Amino acid sequence: MENKPKSKTLINRKKLHAMIPLAERTIYNMEQRGEFPRRIALTSRNVAWDLTEIEEWIDARKSSGTHAIRPGMGV
Repeated sequence: MENKPKSKTLINRKKLHAMIPLAERTIYNMEQRGEFPRRIALTSRNVAWDLTEIEEWIDARKSSGTHAIRPGMGV
């Protein structure tokens, strides 16, 4: 069987925020810590994300059992 390269679907910032309702700064900080898929620079002013990586991140969050900690509730 021949190994064909997977086609990549890229999404822009607007589509990302429709899928992931987090602030731009929060997403950026998570990227810097390696907790979120890295953006791809298309031009000096335009970035995109790999849709497959975003969907995998969402699936991992769903299955992780991680719950948000309410402020003031401690660990």
